[in-house]
Amino acid sequence: MPYDTSVPPAPHPARRRRALLAAAALGCVCLIAGCGGGSGGGAAAQPREGGGGTSSPPSLSPSPAKSGPAARTTSVPPSPSKSASRTVSGPLSGKTVVIDPGHNPRNHEHTREIGRQVDIGTTHKECDTTGTSTDSGYAEAEFTLDVSHRLRALLRAQGAEVVLTYDNDRPYGPCIDERARIGNDARADAVVSVHADGSAVGNRGFHVILPALVRGGAADTSKIVQPSRDLGTRIAGLFVRATGSAPSNYVGGNTGLDTRKDLGGLNLSTVPKVFIECGNMRDPKDAALLTSAGWRRKAAQGIADGISSYLRG
Repeated sequence: MPYDTSVPPAPHPARRRRALLAAAALGCVCLIAGCGGGSGGGAAAQPREGGGGTSSPPSLSPSPAKSGPAARTTSVPPSPSKSASRTVSGPLSGKTVVIDPGHNPRNHEHTREIGRQVDIGTTHKECDTTGTSTDSGYAEAEFTLDVSHRLRALLRAQGAEVVLTYDNDRPYGPCIDERARIGNDARADAVVSVHADGSAVGNRGFHVILPALVRGGAADTSKIVQPSRDLGTRIAGLFVRATGSAPSNYVGGNTGLDTRKDLGGLNLSTVPKVFIECGNMRDPKDAALLTSAGWRRKAAQGIADGISSYLRG
């Protein structure tokens, strides 16, 4: 939940059907054209500029994820934020990816610190927020760390250098401006901020948030808008294939993509960056997926395949 507590209006019943059709379309796009990003607002595949055309994404099971009982175990153990030395080589060797797990499980213990205002270029916002949770109490911050650990393992297995903005190794934060700075300082080839939404019951599905064109103060996204759209489009298409989840029925017009100019983590980034809202924690059906370890594994796989597709061109 990227620092926005507003609740969108409940969707019209027909929108869910359109969302499922959009999900199928996104999956077909990936199969046919490799999920290349274009300059338009939808999720249609286009050849990546300067990338030598499109490449086919890794083969994934297209079958939908099955909801099941809550399972909060993390199969990938935590480790320090900075990547450890290793000898793995692979298709992503030489690439640096920064993973930004949304929020911090202990933010609620430090409301004063996370409530202070920080400069996001065009305005000021809170350092961070506590995030949302399911009705059963499964916190967004717990979810984002779990998915981020899984994602890190998948990317490292392909040879990427992976940095986490934090790894449950600090009492609160980092603030949104510091999260952006970590990606910038790493000169990351791609940054993905992992989140889950907190919207109204009946609002379902995932969406990827892209940076808008913003210039003001310390913010200038002019160089990252297009590559970030390419990154986000690929992640959206491959997330559908890996999880079986439909694009959001309440944000992005069933494309799985949303462009925003009010998020400091995007405004202050100088490297390609997107957010992904993996589902709505306040909807019982989405919550059943988000609390499933099996589904979280698929979510991490979809994000990893989108990043890999983008980095390989």
